[in-house]
Amino acid sequence: MNFKRIVIEGADESVKISRTDAGAQVSVERFTRRDGVHDHIIAEFGRDEPREERYAKALEVAKFVYGEDRQGRAAATNSMVHDVLNEIERVAGC
Repeated sequence: MNFKRIVIEGADESVKISRTDAGAQVSVERFTRRDGVHDHIIAEFGRDEPREERYAKALEVAKFVYGEDRQGRAAATNSMVHDVLNEIERVAGC
């Protein structure tokens, strides 16, 4: 089964992962009463990027999914970040 889009419900926003020709694009959708939908790109994942670079980008995405701690880091464990990375790679076709 090939996934073309996944939406992950996060702490305050939804993270949308969409397939592109080169890999995947991750964007954020915020739903508020006053402003409606905001959509901006967090990261773009290429199929040819090294896994370490994709992990670093997934760590930034995890901040939107799980929220941040007081130091500004993702409030997620290493395995939670790997779960996010695995879903991104599944959509990207890595």
